[in-house]
Amino acid sequence: MRVPAVRATIERRLLVNFRVDRDVLAAVLPAPFLPHVVAGYGIGGICLIRLGAVRPAGVPATLGVRSENAAHRIAVEWEAADGPVTAVYIPRRDTSSRLASVLGGRAFPGWQHRARFRVTEGEGSYRVEMSSHDARARVSVAAHLADDVMPGSVFGTLDEASAFFRCAPCGYAATPADGVFDGVNLSTKGWGMAPLHLDEARSSFFEDDGRFPPGSAVPDSAFVMAGLDTTWRPQPDLRVATS
Repeated sequence: MRVPAVRATIERRLLVNFRVDRDVLAAVLPAPFLPHVVAGYGIGGICLIRLGAVRPAGVPATLGVRSENAAHRIAVEWEAADGPVTAVYIPRRDTSSRLASVLGGRAFPGWQHRARFRVTEGEGSYRVEMSSHDARARVSVAAHLADDVMPGSVFGTLDEASAFFRCAPCGYAATPADGVFDGVNLSTKGWGMAPLHLDEARSSFFEDDGRFPPGSAVPDSAFVMAGLDTTWRPQPDLRVATS
């Protein structure tokens, strides 16, 4: 039986974004997802998040655990029975937590892969490196605080970017079963983002030529969030008929 909700504190969340050729991205996405397009591009990315005091709702924060986590994510939309839906598709999650890797997809939505993280941060600079135990996922990101959104980004202002990420609180993740995606809704007490300048943004997912031909997925922007109390609520599975 799945727990009703999980609570945690976002100690640090880096949102590292790629602007992606919309047709290339559409070919990567499973049904029913379509790219959510901004300024003519699809938006993919990596969420690098450190969570503290992770525990089932109702359990004291002092009993919670801490973990580093990475989620590859793609902004999507699709047409449901009651109208259009905007959300995030998550092809893969990685975590430093053995507990999360055991319970993810079983006690709570989100299948998780074990990974090693190396994090250096301070004085407005961030470096996060991740390599999965199964050697199928690698990430290396370096960034520093900036006064505004990166030049050339699909987001003209910080307010535009903030509204974009806040309007899609539900994420649907791939599971071992074809056509079945488990869902979770993220709610926060408060909301605040600061722009970053990317010094490095590498991902084995977005650098896979089999998915994304050279030049079709380009680093676009990055933002940081911190110090937010959150609740992660399971959503009904999204099921799609497969032939």
